[in-house]
Parts: sequence; structure tokens; C-alpha cells
Amino acid sequence: MVFTNGVFDILHVGHVDLLRKAKAFGDVLVVGLNSDASVRRLKGPSRPINSQRDRAEILLSLSMVDAVCVFGEDTPLELIRALQPDVLVKGAEYSVAKIVGADDVKSAGGIVRRVKMKPGYSTTGTIRRAARRK
Repeated sequence: MVFTNGVFDILHVGHVDLLRKAKAFGDVLVVGLNSDASVRRLKGPSRPINSQRDRAEILLSLSMVDAVCVFGEDTPLELIRALQPDVLVKGAEYSVAKIVGADDVKSAGGIVRRVKMKPGYSTTGTIRRAARRK
């Protein structure tokens, strides 16, 4: 089982690329999805743009995503501990020391993979571009 997580608010090519790379590390890809409440705590009162239900449904429509688990905490640590994935995947912008759950996965015999992110893509950037066009 492979696990990755995020907000996935306005799905873009960078997200799809990450999910495709994550799926390549195993047979089953589980995506941890921040709840609406956790997104508001992390990103402010104007986020998320799309509800957790909509974000989950969009993720589940992608062929590489096998399951979505919504978590309400600010980090997916408890979810990672409950699922005990074999592979934990995050973007390469995170050092392994900064990846939440990395120590738990490694101590259980799993591995942590950092994948290079597609440059120039972010939900925040998409929102800013849309606001400038008004």
C-alpha cells in the first residue's frame, strides 16, 4: 500500500503527476485528504474552495487512486499510524526529516519516497491568477 496526502483543493497537473508517480510505487494508492476544517486552520478562512466531499469524489475518479481517507487533524500522522502503509510518498521539496509519519513508516519496515514535483503548479497560484483576471 502506498500513501500520500494533501489538500487537493483545485486539482491541477501537478497533483495528477504526484498521484501517478505515487501509484507507481505499489499496487494500492490511498490518499489522505485534509478535511475542510483542517484546511481552514492551515490555509485560512477562504479555503478550501471545494468541499472535502467534492475533493474526495474528484480524487476517486482518477484511475490511479484506489481510496481516499479524510482526516481532520492538521497532519495525517494518526491516519498513517492506523494504515501502516508500505510506502509513504511526498514531494521532494520536503526533506525526509520533515515528512510527517516518515519515522513511523520506516520503523515498521516501510520506505519513504520523495518525488520531484512538476514546477509551476500550485493551487494558491491558480487562485491568484484567477483573482487577477477579474
